Amino acid sequence: MSGAIKIRELETRDFAAWNLLWQGYNAFYGRQGATALPDEVTQTTWSRFFDAYEPMHALVAEDDGKLVGLTHYLLHRSTIQIQPNCYLQDLFTDEAARGKGVAKALINAVYARAESLALPRVYWNTHETNLNAIRLYDKLADRPGFVMYRKVL
Repeated sequence: MSGAIKIRELETRDFAAWNLLWQGYNAFYGRQGATALPDEVTQTTWSRFFDAYEPMHALVAEDDGKLVGLTHYLLHRSTIQIQPNCYLQDLFTDEAARGKGVAKALINAVYARAESLALPRVYWNTHETNLNAIRLYDKLADRPGFVMYRKVL
């Protein structure tokens, strides 16, 4: 890495490089082989980033012309405030670039986007076993103490 990480909007020309990172992200969370996401999900997710009517957005981290990280975030309404919230849904850094500030730069870029829209907060989840990420997240945000529940249907 050159150390000059550039954060920018995802562009349509980025599909192949983005897809490599996306597949790495999904593999990290065990979505591979028999449990891999269908290609239709990947293609739909990709197309949403370029649809002006979708509240889903993507940023990438670039180093010397190579994509080394991604983040996907979406804006959604809330019952307790007027402005939308910003949910940082996905964050992934290429293994070779980890520990070099890529994730921090991506999170800070999402913060900047949210601030520019006068949004009151950015929030996200991570798996409790993702200890390296948790160490970083504890430096960048507050842990509010909520426990997530879900039921797969």
